[in-house]
Amino acid sequence: MESLTRSGTALLTEASPGGTRVPFLRPAGILGIGSYAPERVLTNHDLEAIVDTNDEWIVSRTGISERRIAAPDESTADLAYYAATRALADAGLTGADLDLIVVATVTGDAPFPATASILQERLGAKSAAAFNLSAACAGFIYALATGAQFIQTGTFRHVLVVGAETLSRITNWRDRTTCVLFGDGAGAAVLGPVDDGQGFLSFDLGSDGSGAEQLAVDPGGWGHPLTTGSDDELRHSIRMSGGEVFKFAVRVLDDSTRRSLALAGLTIQDVDLLIPHQANIRIIDAAAKRLGLDEHAVFSNVHRYGNTSAASIPLALVEARDDGRLHDGDTVVLVGFGAGLSWASCVLNWTGTRKAV
Repeated sequence: MESLTRSGTALLTEASPGGTRVPFLRPAGILGIGSYAPERVLTNHDLEAIVDTNDEWIVSRTGISERRIAAPDESTADLAYYAATRALADAGLTGADLDLIVVATVTGDAPFPATASILQERLGAKSAAAFNLSAACAGFIYALATGAQFIQTGTFRHVLVVGAETLSRITNWRDRTTCVLFGDGAGAAVLGPVDDGQGFLSFDLGSDGSGAEQLAVDPGGWGHPLTTGSDDELRHSIRMSGGEVFKFAVRVLDDSTRRSLALAGLTIQDVDLLIPHQANIRIIDAAAKRLGLDEHAVFSNVHRYGNTSAASIPLALVEARDDGRLHDGDTVVLVGFGAGLSWASCVLNWTGTRKAV
């Protein structure tokens, strides 16, 4: 028995009767997708009544015009559930078909139990294992990589991956540099076996803990609700060194995308659509310029949702599919960055949405 490298993943292989080497791993891909955004829309003009800002200032610096805010009685598990049911229906499956549920979030409804466990019960996924994963805005791709490996190794057949966030509950609404950025939402993907050459072709994951203080919530955070005007409000909500995060983001979106493509044996010229984390249109545009991609090869909906952390990429993926931007056989790159500081990207051969195999 020996190991080889294929698309950046170490595969165990065995000798076949004909003497060639056959990988144990089976291909994994996306069988169905779904998303959910809360009903309440908070526009830039609405923010003008809350904090010292204006629409022109926000749009020129971020590209964001509005964001969605969860209702007071709407939990992260609720958002995840709505997105998950749509993804399951898209895949032609039910909760009973699931073997594993992974929820990427930094705003789980409690330290424990995991939001994934709450979701498991609501979906009727009685045979599924469930856990949360925390990698902030890179979390959805981290969760995709985790779920795909369980399928590739034959451990599980169907995995539900969800990115869900209620960032409005850890946002300091007095800080105009951060409160204009964030929103709530959820997106989900059902993973399963696909034909050879389809689905995920490579992953690139990484972290640089030396930058951890540049984007963080101090201990206590959302678990200890704060009253308006509290002196601790800034310390116990999202804080960010905007300039440093900007430079990191542009660089890592470029670098990670190129690494994933190289692992898949592809180049920038092969990319049909890049779907980056939706944090800031200036970051997206700068990264696209470094990569040499024109605007038609990059999808963005940041103007509608703002930064929804782990929900950002799946929200964009669903919208890109629904807008006709994805076609069978397209080479699609998903790439994100976030607190940690962390990053993640993946390359997949898009097969559309179809009945599970």
